[in-house]
Amino acid sequence: MSDPQTSRRRSILASLRGSFLTGLVVVLPIGLTAYFVWTLIGWIDAWILPLIPAAYQPDALVAHYIGPDANFPVRGLGVLVFLVFTVFIGWMAKGLFGRSIIRWSEDKVDRMPIIRSLYGAIKQVAETFFNKKEQSFDQVCLLEFPREGSFALGFLSTRPKGELAQRLAALGPDFSAVFVGLTPFTSGMLLFVPTKDLVILDMKIDDAAKLIVSGGLVYPLPKEPA
Repeated sequence: MSDPQTSRRRSILASLRGSFLTGLVVVLPIGLTAYFVWTLIGWIDAWILPLIPAAYQPDALVAHYIGPDANFPVRGLGVLVFLVFTVFIGWMAKGLFGRSIIRWSEDKVDRMPIIRSLYGAIKQVAETFFNKKEQSFDQVCLLEFPREGSFALGFLSTRPKGELAQRLAALGPDFSAVFVGLTPFTSGMLLFVPTKDLVILDMKIDDAAKLIVSGGLVYPLPKEPA
């Protein structure tokens, strides 16, 4: 027969263990998010602050307005400067003068073999992910990959164009470009699959990305019945 005191002790330990795990579920996402945001701000500050005159550095501003004895870290000035500078460049790029400067600069870059390729690739990726006029991906789908009978989540991209469209037209009537992300989404591959072989899902892009990143642990919540 078990000792009541031992059973009570085990019950207390089990309760503490459950509370600890529940606390981890609450604290871990908040802590990691705050850590990554703080680290990102520090990284941008380390990149931008050396370009700011010494009189306008955070330490100099704190010493001027609070006192020379004040000593605490100040982050965010570099982020603020970066945001203001980016908005200003975007506003300039919309005008005739800004477009002329960009066109002249790109003509100069096109004459540099290695830099031309690097700049073109980065520009294309940036336009794909940040251009509001076009979506990065259209829909989520299922496709047989990497072998028959097994399925993977894919993201429908744009239809094949140019030479790819001409070559694929000889193989079948309709192909779609599908990006298959690999867990934990640090890499992936682009596949051209017959559209008839795709199973289109109602799942949102964000939900599919979370499912892939988590390795199948985080599934989207089911929709409430109408």
